[in-house]
Amino acid sequence: MNNKEKHYINRSGWLRAGVLGANDGILSTASIIIGVAAASSTREPIIIAGVAGLVAGALSMAAGEYVSVSSQTDIEKSDLEREKKELIETPEKELIELAKIYEERGLIPETALEVATQLTAYNALEAHARDELGIMELTEAKPLLAALSSGIAFTVGGFLPLVVAYIAPLNSMEYVQYLAAIIFLIALGIISAKTGGSKILKPILRITFWGTLAMGITALIGYLFNVNMI
Repeated sequence: MNNKEKHYINRSGWLRAGVLGANDGILSTASIIIGVAAASSTREPIIIAGVAGLVAGALSMAAGEYVSVSSQTDIEKSDLEREKKELIETPEKELIELAKIYEERGLIPETALEVATQLTAYNALEAHARDELGIMELTEAKPLLAALSSGIAFTVGGFLPLVVAYIAPLNSMEYVQYLAAIIFLIALGIISAKTGGSKILKPILRITFWGTLAMGITALIGYLFNVNMI
């Protein structure tokens, strides 16, 4: 019988980017639509603003994720190169350093040194990357994957408020858009919790609170300025 435990840490990279992208797609597009709808008496400028926000946001999100995660990758590569050089120049010092790490985690000195010696013989760089630098294959930064996940998720998330903008009555656009966006955000909270293997209530409360705040402020700005968008 296969009793292998199910873990979710391998999903952390693309799931974080995907949830961030979808959340921003829903929130930013809905907020733009609510803000413009609060100052407009026709549907056309609302749709145009929503589409423009969706396109610009998706591209910006993907580019931002790629750049930021690439920076993390550069740091990881730099640290690994430095560690590789130290393993060549001062192997004894690195062995003692690794053993000290295992001592701090609860092993007695003799066992810690034996573990460090065996892991160094097997793959010294991998041992130091994992236990000294905290770099592991499962969680290492993947810029392209993060950019694609974030950009696609933003597009999907932003498309939903646009659909609502097409079909919602113009005289109650802000209220329908707000209610729909909250429903979308709750659904996103449930999906992200299930995908990540966590409890549902906390993500829903968190995502609903910040979504309500963002859309409320945007609607208020639209009313205060009352810009004529016809």
